Amino acid sequence: MIENREYKSDVFSLLMEDKENALQVYNALNGSAYDDPERVEICRLDSSISLSVRNDAAFIIDMNLSIYEHQSSYNPNMPLRSLIYIVDIFKGLLGKRDLFGGRIISLPTPRFAVFYNGTGKRPEKEVMKLSAAYAQPTDEPQLELICTVYNVNPGQNKELKCRVLEEYTAFVETVRKHVVAEEEFPIENAIRECIQNHILETFLEKHWTEVVKSMTIDMTFERREQLIREEERIYGREEGREEGREEGREEGVSDLISNALRKGRTCEEIAEFLGIPIVRVTEVKDKMRR
Repeated sequence: MIENREYKSDVFSLLMEDKENALQVYNALNGSAYDDPERVEICRLDSSISLSVRNDAAFIIDMNLSIYEHQSSYNPNMPLRSLIYIVDIFKGLLGKRDLFGGRIISLPTPRFAVFYNGTGKRPEKEVMKLSAAYAQPTDEPQLELICTVYNVNPGQNKELKCRVLEEYTAFVETVRKHVVAEEEFPIENAIRECIQNHILETFLEKHWTEVVKSMTIDMTFERREQLIREEERIYGREEGREEGREEGREEGVSDLISNALRKGRTCEEIAEFLGIPIVRVTEVKDKMRR
């Protein structure tokens, strides 16, 4: 399957592109003991969903297809996203095979997992179903997809004995520590600290530039989520406070745009990432020039 290089992978996806890392996570989730990374077949996903950063990973081992995704903020649409991913993968695996033939086409068995490491409080483990999104509920959905969401923040899901996940969590926590300290180059400093402490050492040395770009966007998004939660806490949903809530939201979005522009992001990238009209970004850019 052809990989679309227009999209950048996030740190988790980059980690899962390494067969040994993917195998570690697979064994941890499934209680298996595979020890040959060459049995792992990495699947490249096409651009079915328009994202600034790719945060998905897929691979096959012994006809079991694992689709993993990392999330730094709660997203109730993971089953729908996973449905799009699995169709994308199946289309690539089928190639030109005849769907109208007289023989059943064998498919790898899919399993869907999401690794959550955001700052919002979420359960240690939760199950999401595609049928929960149906406008007309049914007890017997004819199309179902189930995602298991694992909270991989410190102290959560301790039974998942996996070095890669543990070091990934430690890396994210280190980045957050440096960001909170409001350092000039928090992500670069976090990478240096992790390398010194042998946390994802080889990986970070190899993917330094990609990690910096990815984490810059990730931390910007996380900051956006924190601003929205703070706004909810201050203003609540009381009648008559909508104007203040909107002002708070607009100020927060403007700050995000300004920070992203200072970090060298293009107007197009910022607009796509935040899901806002590009004119909103150019307005902030024009004000910064004055």
